[in-house]
Amino acid sequence: MASEEIRRWRGWTKVFGLTALGVIAALFGFIAVLDPYGARVQAGQSARPLMDLNQRFMYPQLVRSGAFDSAILGTSTLRLLDPAILSQGLQTRLVNLGMNAATPWEQVQIATLFARKTAAPKYVIWGIDPLWCDADATEEEKRLTPRPFPPWLYDDATWNDWAKQLNFTTLEIAVRLAGHRLGLVPPRIRGDGYEVFTPPEASYDLARARFHLYRHADGKVPDLAPLSPPEFVAAEQRAAWRFPALAWLDRALAAFPQQTRRILVLPPIHGATLPREGTAGFERQQACKAQIATIAARHGAIIADYAHVSPLTREDTNYWDPLHYRLPIARRIEADLITLGRGEKPPADPALQVVEPIR
Repeated sequence: MASEEIRRWRGWTKVFGLTALGVIAALFGFIAVLDPYGARVQAGQSARPLMDLNQRFMYPQLVRSGAFDSAILGTSTLRLLDPAILSQGLQTRLVNLGMNAATPWEQVQIATLFARKTAAPKYVIWGIDPLWCDADATEEEKRLTPRPFPPWLYDDATWNDWAKQLNFTTLEIAVRLAGHRLGLVPPRIRGDGYEVFTPPEASYDLARARFHLYRHADGKVPDLAPLSPPEFVAAEQRAAWRFPALAWLDRALAAFPQQTRRILVLPPIHGATLPREGTAGFERQQACKAQIATIAARHGAIIADYAHVSPLTREDTNYWDPLHYRLPIARRIEADLITLGRGEKPPADPALQVVEPIR
């Protein structure tokens, strides 16, 4: 009797194991066939529809497809720039590769991939947020965010890609992609990386926006006038300022061919978030900007600087929160970038400070 029971258990275990292996093989096959992250996409092939909001997983395939010869890089502060509008104005094929809360290290990964996989990049428009000036930006713990990042999608090896995809998240994206193929589910992000991630303009609420704009100041509107007299900043304090991530920016810009037009954009964050002129924080910001300008000059890049107090950054109605401006401001920046990208004289606008490359 005991031996019969053992035989039955062995049989059940075998059937269970074979069934489990079959299910795993079927799921793996389902993922492999649909390839939701476009791991198989090569130049000349279409990228998969973008079915997930984690741009870190979705955007590498756009680069490898070869469908675009120009790119927007950065964080969410440039994600509202419409690549279709810029492409028409600059006569190029532009993709928006800005990623929510992307660290400098993450931005360099997608920039390096674009430089490596694009035969003749025409334009690179790179948003340089204040986090590039952080003294600890290159520390290991600052390289990633809580959002998963897949380095295996950014290298040239393919043998390690598939094992990384056998998980429930990838299965979920594959199911969404299957739903899209059946006409049931729309893409989450447009095929050129563009997405209006802010609320609908019709729902704009100034009181709510001001709550977010001044929450860090206990709801009080800070004085944006220059501090008088200014704070004293000792020479040794200035000498100790370090901006280590800018070395990454320097090397990443150098990876593009000489003919690539480089535009660095310092996004227009709200004036209440900017360091007040006359403070040590302001002086440190200026020192970082000076180093960015040195790097830009080395690579023939133009700087479009909106990161200062101006009528644009003072106006509360231009913003949803301290970092994110509204769609009309995005259209305004696009027009400026088209002008600068064409090599035309920039508009006389106090909101825009242009640093021209040295010819």
